[in-house]
Amino acid sequence: MADCVFCKIAAKEIPSSIVYEDADVIAFEDLHPCAPLHVLVVPRRHVAKLADLDDEALGGKLIQAARAVARQAGHADNFRLVANNGAGAGQSVSHLHFHVMGGRQFTWPPG
Repeated sequence: MADCVFCKIAAKEIPSSIVYEDADVIAFEDLHPCAPLHVLVVPRRHVAKLADLDDEALGGKLIQAARAVARQAGHADNFRLVANNGAGAGQSVSHLHFHVMGGRQFTWPPG
């Protein structure tokens, strides 16, 4: 999608702090981190939100990338994975993304 900021990051048209990438997935540091580890894991191809993801293999690749990011950052056994689905759930960019967060104690419910 031409005006999607995450598509532009995935295409490397906008600079970012990339921590993981493969053919289908890219992960980069969040601009406004909420934890010592706060990385966004996104599919390279545009998928607006989790409810629109119909590719099971891509879903698995996103989760495996999130695991790799947490492990690489030293948080393999203690991290939070969050996907907001739609504006009402707090999704601010209409491109599917998982927040991988770690390095501090989290509470439940998240808010």
